Amino acid sequence: MRENIPWWKSGILYQIYPRSFQDSDGDGVGDLRGIIQRLPYLHELGVDALWLSPIFPSPMEDFGYDISDYIGIDPLFGTLDDFDALVAAAHDFGLKVILDFVPNHTSDQHPWFVESRSSKDNPKRDWYIWRDGRDEGGPPNNWLSEFGGSSWEFDERTEQYYYHAFLRAQPDLNWRNPEVRQAIHDVMRFWLRRGVDGFRVDVMWHLIKDDLLRDNPPNPDFTPDRQPYERLLPLYSTDRPEVHAVVAEMRQVIDAFDDRVLIGEIYLPPDKLVAYYGRDLAGAHLPFNFALISTSWTAQAIAELIDGYEKALPPGAWPNWVLGNHDRRRIASRVGADQARVAAMLLLTLRGTPTLYYGDEVGMPQVEIPADRVRDPFEQNLPGIGVGRDGCRTPMPWDATPHGGFSAVDPWLPLDTNFARNNVATEREDAASMLSLYRALIDLRRKRPELTLGSYRLVSVAGDLLVFKRGYRGQRVLVALNLGGASIALTAATMSLRGRVLLSTFMDRQAETTDGTLELRGAEGIILEPPE
Repeated sequence: MRENIPWWKSGILYQIYPRSFQDSDGDGVGDLRGIIQRLPYLHELGVDALWLSPIFPSPMEDFGYDISDYIGIDPLFGTLDDFDALVAAAHDFGLKVILDFVPNHTSDQHPWFVESRSSKDNPKRDWYIWRDGRDEGGPPNNWLSEFGGSSWEFDERTEQYYYHAFLRAQPDLNWRNPEVRQAIHDVMRFWLRRGVDGFRVDVMWHLIKDDLLRDNPPNPDFTPDRQPYERLLPLYSTDRPEVHAVVAEMRQVIDAFDDRVLIGEIYLPPDKLVAYYGRDLAGAHLPFNFALISTSWTAQAIAELIDGYEKALPPGAWPNWVLGNHDRRRIASRVGADQARVAAMLLLTLRGTPTLYYGDEVGMPQVEIPADRVRDPFEQNLPGIGVGRDGCRTPMPWDATPHGGFSAVDPWLPLDTNFARNNVATEREDAASMLSLYRALIDLRRKRPELTLGSYRLVSVAGDLLVFKRGYRGQRVLVALNLGGASIALTAATMSLRGRVLLSTFMDRQAETTDGTLELRGAEGIILEPPE
């Protein structure tokens, strides 16, 4: 089935937030040795690649997305030897390792920025974006930080402003400077030579800014309940046309090594997102498609999303789908525990590469974080408007022992209060659990090439019902999803329903046959194999 098919097309990606996966040294924070300890679980689950959120040295102002050394490992997570051991062990299990790479900005403690900040004539001054203020006073333009306030910080020593799209401790690199590009490419080669199988590039659409630093226009749809950043349309600070040349150069670095992947984090609508595949598909292999995270959980909205995305894809481009990540509310809390099972079936039966977020396979909810335990700078800067990310970054519940088997001590963030009931050990023994459903879906996906590589065709969308077919070399399966709470009767008058049930989200109808009618219970999804 997988002959000559790149692993990133046929495989399943699994995002690990290292601080919260497994603590091996008793400090309450997850680490690389902890991930090694849990590799057998990931192999058993059936995923193909691990994407690790940042593990580089960092002051942790933004929990690793503020890098102070691109070619090291933060002591919190271990050492370079530990990283090498992780890559070797993962590869022994047949698992790929993808690093979260943050080339848009560094920490203000990175040696590059320390030099850049030291004087206006320092050779690295132009490695970052420095400008004088307006003649009338104030920042160079009206650009806003995603984390609140102006994106410009005044430096008293050199009497200029530097640009930061996020925290003031995260100055943006100047990607118009060829020396910056070369330095970052060298960093990529360092890790590729150490055996990493690719990169997920953070905020790829931010990399190039308008050369004239023009003011961003106001957002006509802005309402006071939205994030302050959304008051302006980031027309000149993100998604500039020149960014595609930058991505193409990164791809050239990747292509010099065998069998690697370049993934881009890009929060844009599908019609703009697909540009990041690049001319002649020489950009990102997988520009991350996050649309399912924000789309209304209705059959009609999802059907329209799939159709629009499929139509927007350039010829030969490979799609991908994401239900959750370290920045967004957990799927089980967004759509409810019952619909989270339907969401799992949707994710693992759509055409394209799926990405799982750690813990979603056991139904981890968004955890409410007490005010005195909030760690996220986003929430601390903008309290009370629901932007906090701590709740989707809480420790993985492995078993019912104290601290969920994650750590021997109180962890850096609290576990969900129900971890003693919803955890890997308990769900592994329950044939109808969320974990059992994910394992069954992944196993079926591996066995059925129509689910891995096949075409997609919408069959029906009506009310809460979404039905589509996947086909590959004469083999077909039908996927029917009930996105509502009431039962739905399907009849042969609207579609062919003869066949055998391969899997139900309720885990109780396998091998059931139907001759023309089928009833879906509320929040049920089924995969049906038509007769030959």
